[in-house]
Amino acid sequence: MTKAELVVKIAEKANMTKANAERALNAFLETVEGTLVADGKLTLTGFGTFVVEARQARVGRNPRTGAEIKIPATKVVKFRPGKLLKDAVK
Repeated sequence: MTKAELVVKIAEKANMTKANAERALNAFLETVEGTLVADGKLTLTGFGTFVVEARQARVGRNPRTGAEIKIPATKVVKFRPGKLLKDAVK
């Protein structure tokens, strides 16, 4: 599903215009991003938890040449689904 398709679904379910649905979705995404940058964790009860975790620097291999390469440390966002979401997907 693309963002445009998601906007259409939100507009239908919330009985609002596509423009308002897109503004609401953009506001949600900006809030999630801001919260993860500031706090490193966002929990949506029943849906899941977004967590920022540090990934250490490591040595990898170039699959084409086999040469070792250094992969720098970075932060990644991980998602852990909540019980309600897990049960709905089963």
